[in-house]
Amino acid sequence: MYETPNRVGLLLDMDGVIYRGKELIEGTASFLETMRRMGVPYLFLTNNSQRTRRDIVKKLSRLGIPSTPDQIFTCAIATARFLAQEKPEATAFVIGENGLASALHVNGISVVDDDPDYVVVGEGRNVNYEMVEAAVRMVAKGAKLVATNMDFSCPTESGIRPGCGAIVAMIEKATGIEAFSVGKPSPVMMRMARKELGLRTAETVMVGDTMYTDILGGVQMGYRTVLVMSGHTRRDEVSRYAYQPDLISERLSEIPLEWLTGTRAEEKLVA
Repeated sequence: MYETPNRVGLLLDMDGVIYRGKELIEGTASFLETMRRMGVPYLFLTNNSQRTRRDIVKKLSRLGIPSTPDQIFTCAIATARFLAQEKPEATAFVIGENGLASALHVNGISVVDDDPDYVVVGEGRNVNYEMVEAAVRMVAKGAKLVATNMDFSCPTESGIRPGCGAIVAMIEKATGIEAFSVGKPSPVMMRMARKELGLRTAETVMVGDTMYTDILGGVQMGYRTVLVMSGHTRRDEVSRYAYQPDLISERLSEIPLEWLTGTRAEEKLVA
């Protein structure tokens, strides 16, 4: 191991940065191995609330990426910790899957079917109209509406499917109540993730493939940001946004090490 000129740590989006579907993106394994040798800490950051930390560790392992549960930070974990801070031992009606329910339980939030403090919405394929109808009634009666994230669609190998934001939109429209979202680009999740690595703002680099979650969240927090072209965003779309990444790179493995570990960039760069 050798030391970098300046302390730095990475927040790494997953789908589109580390892998695409079931395929590891070229150069990812060697890049992460270099980070480990250099002592650069990194955290895998995802707006997918379906999987537990251990589920994600297993997926990464099958792709040839070693990791530990404490290197995984999901919007489900951020949501559960936020609720536990706001109202310890709260109750929640949950629309979502095991990753969300598990995170809530770990943080002392009880999952109930009636009269909850919160209606918590994540993504998943087990959602049905009966669940949405029940959530609408609970929010109308006073339960607080919380979303793990507001992504309206999720990429899959066969195309897009409705995301958490699409499910939440039905409840918002029916009740007239706007959901509070915890996942990227929310500063709640972005700040929690930085603290997981014990970093200061100037030491944090957010790497993602989506302008309106990864890059927006990083810009709002004052982190350095890297947009990779291996996932969601096309290069010709970037100029449409009022905010810009500090660096655009074809993929994670092509981020210049001297930029990553050197002093804070003064200009926007394209790799």
